[in-house]
Amino acid sequence: MKSGDYCRLLLLAAIWGGSFLFMRVASPAFGAINTAFLRVLFGFVGLVVILAVLRTPRNYQGKFRSALLLGVINSGLPFLMYCLAARWLPAGYSAILNATTPLMGVVVGGLFFHESVTLKKALGVLLGLLGITLLTATGAAQSVSSLLAGVIACLIATSCYAVAGFLTRRWISERGGLDPKLVATGSQLGATLFLLPFFLYTSATEAPVSWAQPVVWLCVLAVGFICTAWAYILYFRLIADIGPLRSMTVTFLIPPFGILWGYLLLNETLSEGFFAGGVLICLAVWLVLSPGKKMAEKKIAAS
Repeated sequence: MKSGDYCRLLLLAAIWGGSFLFMRVASPAFGAINTAFLRVLFGFVGLVVILAVLRTPRNYQGKFRSALLLGVINSGLPFLMYCLAARWLPAGYSAILNATTPLMGVVVGGLFFHESVTLKKALGVLLGLLGITLLTATGAAQSVSSLLAGVIACLIATSCYAVAGFLTRRWISERGGLDPKLVATGSQLGATLFLLPFFLYTSATEAPVSWAQPVVWLCVLAVGFICTAWAYILYFRLIADIGPLRSMTVTFLIPPFGILWGYLLLNETLSEGFFAGGVLICLAVWLVLSPGKKMAEKKIAAS
């Protein structure tokens, strides 16, 4: 990896770590559904602008519907879950639970997509569950019930990410592939269309939201344009330059940034169990992502 690749990896981790901070501010003020909808809406608008600037041909090669549905699974539902979790959990908690995505990938892949589950991956899942248990048992949320609800919401989100990863391979990669920018744009449109009815319903039935909050709007715009649209471009550039496996290591770097932003800007405090649980989750993710013995031997032979 070149120095520029490391810089982009750190920048992406800082941006995605900041998304939990922005949602932590916006979700209680605007509501979870409104925040999730505005995030995907501005993310879609930002990606359309990027496509226009880069003059990217908008030829979906018959995969437009697949991209829309992927948006529901990969953005609409997860963003909604994280916005719900932001009402109960400190930003650092949501950030580190986001790192369980590869663990959910092992479970989902083994159960539904005929992926092999090695002993090391199984151990990683068990360690991850232990880490989550520590977070839940020693959390600093308002109550045990709210902490548990926030954790469950985050795990639903990471499960969606895992499912979307396998479906992307099946619906996009194995059918000839597609420009990642087009997949991202189509997925954000799908997420926007999915959340639009919920947004309209809550706007009509729930108490009026106080929209005149400039700081909250800045957070919403930041999470849409920066943490969604721009972050997608950085991520796809990393995948092209260093490959998907190395790009996934960003999940190790997101929690420290999420914790740092929450501590510096929101004065969040963390329990003792948070650090122990966080270490276990990071170790679990490493066990899942690190190449096995056979893979390492193949790399050595290839070199």
